[in-house]
Amino acid sequence: MIDLRRLFTLLSALTCLLPAIPAQAQLRIEITSGVTDPIPVAIVPFARSVPGDGGLDIAAIVQRDLEGSGRFRAMARGDMIEQPSRAADVVASDWRTARNDYIVVGRVVPGEAGAVQIEVEVVNLVNGQRIAAQRFVAGTGSVREAAHRVSDLVYEKILGVPGAFATRIAYVAVDGRPPRQTYRLIVADADGEGARTIAESSLPLMSPAWSNDGEWLAYVSFETHASAIWLQRIRTGERRRLIARAGINGSPAFAPDGRQLAVTLSTAAGNLDVYLISIVDGALTRVTSDAAIDTEAVFSADGRTLFFTSDRAGSPQIYRVDAAANATPRRVTFTGSYNARPRLSPDGKSLAMVTLSAGAYRIAVQDLGSGVVRLLSKGPLDESPDFAPNGAMLIYAGRERGQGVLATVSVDGLTTQRLAADRGEVREPVWGPMRPNR
Repeated sequence: MIDLRRLFTLLSALTCLLPAIPAQAQLRIEITSGVTDPIPVAIVPFARSVPGDGGLDIAAIVQRDLEGSGRFRAMARGDMIEQPSRAADVVASDWRTARNDYIVVGRVVPGEAGAVQIEVEVVNLVNGQRIAAQRFVAGTGSVREAAHRVSDLVYEKILGVPGAFATRIAYVAVDGRPPRQTYRLIVADADGEGARTIAESSLPLMSPAWSNDGEWLAYVSFETHASAIWLQRIRTGERRRLIARAGINGSPAFAPDGRQLAVTLSTAAGNLDVYLISIVDGALTRVTSDAAIDTEAVFSADGRTLFFTSDRAGSPQIYRVDAAANATPRRVTFTGSYNARPRLSPDGKSLAMVTLSAGAYRIAVQDLGSGVVRLLSKGPLDESPDFAPNGAMLIYAGRERGQGVLATVSVDGLTTQRLAADRGEVREPVWGPMRPNR
């Protein structure tokens, strides 16, 4: 008989049977810890000369993003003695006296065909140098995204790491209790705003996965009373069923080139193995063939290697294998009795996973070069880690006071956030790729 505890993590199935929030509910970001010495920055309200920004306070969005990262401390607007909109008007000594290291100024001006232009400048107040000057063009429906791009710019120019504020997340939400539940697959901005339902069913939806271009989601649906893997274009809602074999169809993960998925399928005898499936014609390639449970495979950045969870050594551990038929897997994790749900950092140097530590399931990161493992989360039942596309943060699902929440943690463990729902629970978050400038 299969151990349900193993299936809980290995198949990510039982997590989707927990109640969560409806699409109308919003996620709230709460900073739970930050660096001990955040960078002081003044984010001056942007001057506005057009109404095309929809009334959005762009500077407030930037401030929320930067402070939410735990790396910055913003000056209160009430303490600002003036509100310049251009770097040339900034008197660096005055702002430095007010204990700011940087200042962000900007303005919203008319663009073509009803669009607006957001012009932003960043000044290093220590030496008075302008370190960034950029213009962002936004239509009436994309001003908030443009504001997040301003945050990305500021973050990168000051910290030297690309920001990920203009990205999106996807997660599963469930409204109600058995036997009357509504499952929703939701896509939202990385800060939880702009949530919209992508798919909805009275039967479980689970295991969402992004394509590298951010155009598609793959996920598992039980809408026909059996598991099937679906592909859906986010922008248009176009969807198609990719595979629905008898038994288990689960854990989809896109190849970097978007031409195939790694999936978990059951054999006629009920055994679980990792397969590759062509998105074009549905052709299958069996990668693993073992009496153990092999599941949760993900690709390396070059598409040549798969990392997956297997209990072939007697307990769940992570292995790597060439993305080809009849390849020989090699064990990756050796610390502890339980390591599962691998996710690779964008640079391929680190592996995030769920690990059992002191009786609790927590998020950890292993350096693939040295093998050193660091615990990042502190909850009793944390799961479903996924890297931000800049590699600086992880998003994962946890539980607090019996409720499901999402959380983020920096890879150094210094900053954490909670993305709590205003009601119900949320599960299985996945972080989308960087979005191209439009």
